[in-house]
Amino acid sequence: MQTQPAETKSHLGAAISRVQGGSSDFDLNPEMAPKGVTLRDASVLVLVDLSSAQPEFILTKRASQMRNHGGQIAFAGGKRDEDDASGIETALREAQEEIALDPAAVEVIGSLPSHQTVTGFNVTPVVGVLSKPFDPVIDPGEVAEVFRVPYDFLMNSESYQIQSRRWRGTRRMFYTVPFGPYYIWGATARILRALADGFSK
Repeated sequence: MQTQPAETKSHLGAAISRVQGGSSDFDLNPEMAPKGVTLRDASVLVLVDLSSAQPEFILTKRASQMRNHGGQIAFAGGKRDEDDASGIETALREAQEEIALDPAAVEVIGSLPSHQTVTGFNVTPVVGVLSKPFDPVIDPGEVAEVFRVPYDFLMNSESYQIQSRRWRGTRRMFYTVPFGPYYIWGATARILRALADGFSK
């Protein structure tokens, strides 16, 4: 059964409320988590478009020249500036810079517990929705592509896989949720998986 746009906001709010505790890139390999690391604050916008017949998540493919996670699938977002009043402000500002999304067009539903990345960021995932059509205009220095993935696909925990690769001489496990030509993995997949787990409880 497909989720209708009118139901999505209440479903998202309920899912967020069920997610307990933060996550990290080391959840499947806790022994690999670094100790005593100073993390940099960042935020991402977990964005759902409700303007079409079926809800869709909006994701980006990062520009290949980016220092962190170049070429990978990500949410719009980035590190927190000193002038940002909150993680929400960071996420909305970054989305405006990267894909020309008007902050006023986003209805923020809530935030998930923070996620620690292997690159040393403490990321706050801010969940928001759009009710009107949005045509992204990308900043080519940061974003190579914007695409959409069906809401029901990403909110189904059975869509996710666990895969592994060699990293610093050890086999590291991580979540993936492949969709067509897009290989969604790492922090993006882990954050979505946390929301999907909350959705299914």
